[in-house]
Amino acid sequence: MFGDLFEEEGDGFSSSTPGKGVKGRECEPPPPRGKIKLCGIKNQGGTCYLNSLIQTLLFTPEFREELFCLGPDELGSLADKDKPEAKVRVIPLELQRLFSHLLLVDEQTASTTDLTDSFGWTNNEEMGQQDVQELNRILFSALESSLVGTSGSSLIHRLYHGTLVNQITCKECGNISERQEDFLDLTVSVRGVSGLEEALWNMFVEEEMFEGNNLYRCSRCDQLVRAAKSAKLRKLPPFLTISLLRFNFDFAKCERYKETGSYVFPLTFNLRPFCEQQNNWPDSEYSYELFSVIIHKGGCYGGHYHVYIKDIDQLGHWEAPEEEVKVKAKTQRQEDKVGERKKESENSVDTEDPLSVLTDILSQEESKCVLIDQLGQKLMNKTGMPWSKKYKKQYGTISKFLQNYPEVFMLVSNGTRVALKDAGPATTEPSPTEPGSSASANNSPDNTEPETAGDTEGPDGCHWFDLNDSTVTAISEKDIEKQFQGKESAYMLFYRKTTMKRPPEAIGNPAYKVPRHLVEMVQEENARLQQRRAEFDASSNSVEVRLHLAPHYHYQNGALHPISPDEDSVITVTFDRRKTVGDLRLAIYQMQDLWEGDMALTLAKNVPAGLHLYDTLTDDQISLYSAGVSNGSDLFVWNGREVSGVAVKTGIEWEPVLLTVLRPSVEELGCGDGSGVEDTDGSGLVRSMKGFAGGATLSTVLEALGPQEALLCQEQSRPGATGGGASGWRVFPPQDMQRTLRELSLKDGDALLLLQPEELDSSIFSLSGDMVTVTTPSDCRWLQVEFCPQSGLKEEEEEEQRKKRSKVSASGNMLLAEVKEKALEELRLQDELSGVECCLRQMDRTGKHLPPVHEHLSVRDAGIRLMTSLYLCPGPVPTATQLFLYFSVGLAPSVGQELEIIVEESLTIKECLKEMLQMAKLDGESWHLRRVDWCEEIGEPLMDENASLKEARVSHGDTLVVVEGRLPPKGYLKLSVKMYIDTIDSSSVPELNHTAESLSTEGLATEGSGSEMRFIGHVEISEEASLDDLKTQMMTLPALQDVCVPSPAFLRVWLLEGKKLSRILRGNQQTLRKLKLGNGAEVCVQRLMNEENLGLKDLLLRVQMGVPGEKAYYPSEEFLWDAGRDGTPRGLYAALASRYGLTPDNLLLAKHLPDKHTWMPISNWTQQVSKRKKKRKAESLQAAPFYLKDGDIIGVKNLLIDNNKEFTTLEDEIGQQSLREEAANHNTRGRPATGDYSNDIGSKKSGPTKNRRPEVALSINVGVFR
Repeated sequence: MFGDLFEEEGDGFSSSTPGKGVKGRECEPPPPRGKIKLCGIKNQGGTCYLNSLIQTLLFTPEFREELFCLGPDELGSLADKDKPEAKVRVIPLELQRLFSHLLLVDEQTASTTDLTDSFGWTNNEEMGQQDVQELNRILFSALESSLVGTSGSSLIHRLYHGTLVNQITCKECGNISERQEDFLDLTVSVRGVSGLEEALWNMFVEEEMFEGNNLYRCSRCDQLVRAAKSAKLRKLPPFLTISLLRFNFDFAKCERYKETGSYVFPLTFNLRPFCEQQNNWPDSEYSYELFSVIIHKGGCYGGHYHVYIKDIDQLGHWEAPEEEVKVKAKTQRQEDKVGERKKESENSVDTEDPLSVLTDILSQEESKCVLIDQLGQKLMNKTGMPWSKKYKKQYGTISKFLQNYPEVFMLVSNGTRVALKDAGPATTEPSPTEPGSSASANNSPDNTEPETAGDTEGPDGCHWFDLNDSTVTAISEKDIEKQFQGKESAYMLFYRKTTMKRPPEAIGNPAYKVPRHLVEMVQEENARLQQRRAEFDASSNSVEVRLHLAPHYHYQNGALHPISPDEDSVITVTFDRRKTVGDLRLAIYQMQDLWEGDMALTLAKNVPAGLHLYDTLTDDQISLYSAGVSNGSDLFVWNGREVSGVAVKTGIEWEPVLLTVLRPSVEELGCGDGSGVEDTDGSGLVRSMKGFAGGATLSTVLEALGPQEALLCQEQSRPGATGGGASGWRVFPPQDMQRTLRELSLKDGDALLLLQPEELDSSIFSLSGDMVTVTTPSDCRWLQVEFCPQSGLKEEEEEEQRKKRSKVSASGNMLLAEVKEKALEELRLQDELSGVECCLRQMDRTGKHLPPVHEHLSVRDAGIRLMTSLYLCPGPVPTATQLFLYFSVGLAPSVGQELEIIVEESLTIKECLKEMLQMAKLDGESWHLRRVDWCEEIGEPLMDENASLKEARVSHGDTLVVVEGRLPPKGYLKLSVKMYIDTIDSSSVPELNHTAESLSTEGLATEGSGSEMRFIGHVEISEEASLDDLKTQMMTLPALQDVCVPSPAFLRVWLLEGKKLSRILRGNQQTLRKLKLGNGAEVCVQRLMNEENLGLKDLLLRVQMGVPGEKAYYPSEEFLWDAGRDGTPRGLYAALASRYGLTPDNLLLAKHLPDKHTWMPISNWTQQVSKRKKKRKAESLQAAPFYLKDGDIIGVKNLLIDNNKEFTTLEDEIGQQSLREEAANHNTRGRPATGDYSNDIGSKKSGPTKNRRPEVALSINVGVFR
């Protein structure tokens, strides 16, 4: 129900319109009722709330029978409902028909389509979500209106209406002012109470006092006086409906929520304590029993309803599961133990058992009720030890212990008092005249104690069922306890008076008091259903079987084949699958008059090799359905031994495999059976299809195909899968010759190659180990070679040269040098490139030329695929001992502008670097080489300059980078140092360490920021040196020698990542290795006016207070926050409140996101967590979603003087506008924009939310019958 929150049955829309389902089932009749004998109701899409209420009314026998007593003379006829002058009461008539259908029609489900149509629902109201409590009131109101002027006009009033009276009693003169109200159902609170009895106690027993500043004006005293307000039940209905207020509204979060806490309700209970005591009714008139529980599963915005119902008339068939019997025996043993414990407690109290001690204390109290705060003191007086020392370690707090025993204790007065469950809830001020006192309740001879759900059968023999739309299942009373709490919990309770007894003739009789005309209509419907089922049963059990007669078949290639393709060898018969195999065999005998001898029927199947036989039907007594014969099955009719004189093996293990057999074309095509087909594609191989039994060994296959000395090979790689296009075949080893085709996992279509040993000497076949390579004429394909001219030519000449391309015939074994010679000839470039070195290269997807290929290799060995392109480019060809390398100069190389060099792989790193410097025309010795990683970024340097390129694992085609600077010794780091310099006159800044406030975190230098970063040199230092050593060495740099720095503690070192300030290096004694500094890292040094030694958990933030009433901030200040003490938002609020001398509630904080020009609010609110759940881990601001780090800007709003809670400044708005324009331009250039860019770029991104449809009020249209 409620959209796609819960899946509903696919057939739950209408029973009158047959669905278009699986072929052959369009006219399938509905199935009969199951063993439970009760009928469910189809869901029309969202009508589970209606189904639950209809089932409750159906199993209210008095309501059902009163409705059946209304005949056509009062209600009219449905046949006349379309006549304008006829007054037909459609709703009660449709309800009668639905009830009779649910009671008597032999179907598993019924439809409510006609009933909802009578409601006037024409706008898909059955698909919307509605509340069952609201439906209960609206439906009863519609019935009352529909039954006006009939004998059933007072039906709802007599069965469901009750009366309560509100009284205000003056404490001065005793005057009572009262107001009487009628109720259809009682709505009770769920929040803050433990169960139904406590809620009723609070409503009808406890008094609300008017005193102090809240006095009551008495009409008799004519002045403001003390008074007490109370409510009592005056008239009790035969059926009491109780609605539980599960849904509430959280005003703090401004959202609805569902109460899922424990809420206990009894199976039977007495309402005398909640009623007026002036009537002299017998006590049995106050006793009620539960017979229906409507349950809601889900949340406040959607869910699903189903109902637990007690079968009063015992119409259903109930069967208890085996587990239920075991649970009942176990429960009985537990109850016996509790009874023994109570007996022992009456004689002596076991101080080690807190249950006995607390029960004894409460039983000795005169009021049977004690404040929980006083209970601990009374327990210490009795045992000599407080609860915290004696019981808390084992049982938890005293409040938790009381809540764990709801069957013994009851919390009242909003949980401040506790009373024994047997004594009933006690008031805050108990008095002897109180109507609900424990004495009057317990001394009554007919008083009924509240029962707890535990038995599988009630004392009257009635059982419980769960009616969940179309599904009906048997349950026990114990299952009702599961609906006390949780997302799936009780929502409406229906009680009936225990004095209402059913007549014996109604027990087990669904037709009791059903009108005769409805019974006749049901009988006609059942007759139609029975006829439809018989017709469908006969049609659905008729199967078509194809009979294959053995005289028309012969055995060939491991399978059966028709002797003459033109002759019809298959006979199709239609047979009832419920009949036996013997019946089918007899029918075939009658059809085949000339058949002699035994007849075997074997299930067959057409496979690629032919017809194969599987299981023989030997038992004539089993049905065809049990034998596995279905519609379209194939049966082979034979003698069970041989076909045309050849023995035939049956079963899955002998299922034939159709193999493709290839032979060299030099063989004669004498296949013997004529099944071989010559391949005409010029491959040089003859191809034929052969079938073999799956249980045949490979040696048997070889014997059938050729001489024993021949080689049998299996295909491993197809042509074109690797360079050169040749195919590879594996020779079967001798041990495989005794294995079957099934064991070798050969399947239909697999290829086998049959070779004679002398054929391996040809150029087509080559044997290497156990692999045979076949290079057939079809593998001699082509390579396209395109000429790439030298750069520097005119555009016209270069374009003309680029048009020179040719397809060169090539094979996988051809050397690339031969391919180049052929290309030069076909392109006619011998004269033009005479004396010019040229090479063959490939090109990647980006248009970059790959390294030249080694021309001493073949096409296959070089990994070049045929039917691809090669490019003839100017340049030398590397030999087998040479490497082709790309290299660039600088830390920011441009892709596509690399230089190319060919060097010997035996050269050392140092010698290779020297040649690269000469080619790049660079001087000096302060250079080193670095690799380029897979992300195209500068990687680690090549440290060992004396190692050869081969030893350093530099490969053909690698890219290296020539970087300025000498390599540091092993174990040393070379760091690039920059210094923060304030370009504003220092006299305008009171403290130098506050100049960092003008530094933009978006870059090292920002226009208008008044600060910049300047490179001041490099530092070489050991990885094991400390941060203090690094600061000391920085002070020796020339740029810092003229700056007054008293000690290293006056320097702050930042780590730069991507030219942005990342984090402050802290811990002066930490080694650089532990600080995770890598070789070549960039750091920034900042001079301070005071010494600084940041802790590992300290965060350096920049806070700025907002200017009241303006979109601006005062200059920012550095703020050192100890995040290790309390890293949560509450901790940051407390720290800043202490700094500014305010309370945390008067502050509002947000983090600035400079990349998005927005602010992320930091809330001081802490989410409340249920006590039953595990304690939530504190949310750190250094984790998601804030990721607070050094240098972040924190905006502060003082709510005492600033009403503007928006943090965005004018600069932010300008930045957001720029981002929107960039996004619009991107959408214009790229894909079409699917929507407007978000107006609030800085708003917190929320997950995908489901748009809820607007709620529509429920209504039922009723005609006018007055």
